Parts: sequence; structure tokens; C-alpha cells
Amino acid sequence: MLVANFFKAYPQGPAKAVEKLYNTNPWVSRNMDAVEGLKNEINKLTPEYVGKYYGYELIVKRQIASSFILQSYLVRYDRQPLRFTFEFYKANDKWFLYAFKFDANLDDELEESAKLNYLPASVN
Repeated sequence: MLVANFFKAYPQGPAKAVEKLYNTNPWVSRNMDAVEGLKNEINKLTPEYVGKYYGYELIVKRQIASSFILQSYLVRYDRQPLRFTFEFYKANDKWFLYAFKFDANLDDELEESAKLNYLPASVN
């Protein structure tokens, strides 16, 4: 639900979507400088820089126990794909954003994953 709300708000204002996401975290006031920096960075994803925004797709969802979840999404732009990674934590009865980041390293990781992993043959 938090991710769906984020991506619903995202096209109207990326920084505002990030702000709403971090407002779910009761501890965010201790790290407002980092949140402001992240909002400034995400606001640089303008149509002039990355092109038109087309949507998002789930890449992976991982969970540690029942209280900590990571969700990674491919965000589609004209110029390039980006990855948005969300981490959510539920200490008691309510989920909140633990961490959010975005990057453009998808192509490097895809190339790395395509390399052959093999063990050298043993000589008897």
C-alpha cells in the first residue's frame, strides 16, 4: 500500500511523494538533512534529463521474518531505467519506511549477472 501510494503521487511531484513516504516514519525528524538531500536528487529527474516517465515494475521483493521487507522496482523513463528500492519495517502493528534509495546501476548488474560463473576443472 505504501509503494502504491508513492507511485500514485510520484508523477505529480517526486519530492512530495518522497516526503509523504518518509512521513510514515516516526523517527524521520532525526534525519531531515538526508531526506531533504534525497528530495533534491529525485527532483533532478526532470523530462529534460531522463525523458518521459512511463511507470514502474516490480523487480524483486525480499523479506526477513515478518517485520522487515525490501521491494525493488524498475522505473521506466525514455532515456533509461532507474531502480527505486524501498525498505519497510514494522516494529509493532504499523509499517513505516525504513529506507529509500534510487540508482541507475541496473545495466551494470545485469551484465555482471550474465557472466559465466564456473569452477576451474580439476586435473587428476
